Amino acid sequence: MKIHFIAIGGSAMHNLAIALHNKGYQVTGSDDTIHDPSKSRLEKRGLLPKEFGWFPEKITQHLDVIILGMHAKKDNPELLQAQEMGLKIYSYPEFLYEQSKDKTRVVIGGSHGKTTITSMILHVLAYNDRAVDYMVGAQLEGFETMVHLTKENEFIVLEGDEYLSSPIDRRPKFHLYKPNIALLSGIAWDHINVFPTFDGYIEQFRIFTDSLTNGGIMVYNEEDTILKEVVESSEHTIKKYAYSTPSHIIENGITFIDTPDGQMPLEIFGDHNLQNLAGAKWICQHMGIDEEDFYEAIASFKGASKRLEKIAESQETVIFKDFAHSPSKVKATTEAVKRQYPQRDLIACLELHTYSSLNTEFLQEYNGALDKADKAVVFYSPHAVKIKQLEEVSKEQIGKAFGRDDLIIFTNPSEFKEFLFSQNLHQSALVLMSSGNYGGLDFEEVKELI
Repeated sequence: MKIHFIAIGGSAMHNLAIALHNKGYQVTGSDDTIHDPSKSRLEKRGLLPKEFGWFPEKITQHLDVIILGMHAKKDNPELLQAQEMGLKIYSYPEFLYEQSKDKTRVVIGGSHGKTTITSMILHVLAYNDRAVDYMVGAQLEGFETMVHLTKENEFIVLEGDEYLSSPIDRRPKFHLYKPNIALLSGIAWDHINVFPTFDGYIEQFRIFTDSLTNGGIMVYNEEDTILKEVVESSEHTIKKYAYSTPSHIIENGITFIDTPDGQMPLEIFGDHNLQNLAGAKWICQHMGIDEEDFYEAIASFKGASKRLEKIAESQETVIFKDFAHSPSKVKATTEAVKRQYPQRDLIACLELHTYSSLNTEFLQEYNGALDKADKAVVFYSPHAVKIKQLEEVSKEQIGKAFGRDDLIIFTNPSEFKEFLFSQNLHQSALVLMSSGNYGGLDFEEVKELI
């Protein structure tokens, strides 16, 4: 099969390209720019385009399939050529479904925790030598790619994102997978540029719940009242399994979870991560892993990349990097670190980086998100606001939105860095929350603060 990727350089797209190349397909692609690590990984396998840009002449009748990435625009020259020629055009999730329609599809969805739960499941399965196909949203330790596809594996585990499928397919990605087994971790308003009302956003999870195959299995977090109502009110013929925060204690900065064999120390912490673990356990059991084998494997799980990732630690200081940027994630991360290290000063630094977080109307959703921090810091770039063509936001608006009079706000990267490196971190926990890098902060330098 000959497959051409339009916008091959994306995080998900280049991983799918590599997976299909490894499966023996003939893969080509285009993009207007490709950065590392995508660039070097594609180059290593001979898949990097010879030059950047869009070339309609690459689109010929010899191609079996076009896979269209979200980075491409509707008027992309290659897309227009493919449409004119009547070629089969798939979005990323559509093609994943085509590759897995004869497998048992396990889809992990929710506004938060998707990557971590998927990572937990894959970690447990690998520990127990269970080979599965998968697609996950982060590079995992011990896994070469974020996508793995075979002909022979019975199961495929898919991270189910609720964002749009492609520029010409406005359906949420997770609506296309038709799971046999699914999990929903929680619902907290996100992607407001696509779902301008919370009710509209919730509706996507109702549709997902009803997209399960007849007799399918839905695992859900019953502590999320909105999610609980969505799943339990569904009249679809599915089996429903609820989970909640497992019993645990915290001693000397280590979380111990109750198991049938007694208390077991974990590498991870925080109520949200313990909920993630409980959900992952249900999924693994439905995939044939017994409880004892699950606990033995999960004890060594250190977390997904950039998800409450410990980057440095000494006797008196600990530093975390976290992908958290939406209000629910920021609140969960801040509370988790404070609960884990109650005797330490918590310095929480958040970068408002995404379309949602820089939207003046959505800002109020952050109220109380940094309340558990002893010192709360917000960084944002007015330039990023202009690039995203949003209304200007003021420091006063941000301070009011978070509900903290003592909120420290920076808009200049060098001033933020100067502040960070001037802090006395004795008996402190520092958490850096962002999907960006605070205007160019070098996290390797941050490690030297200890």
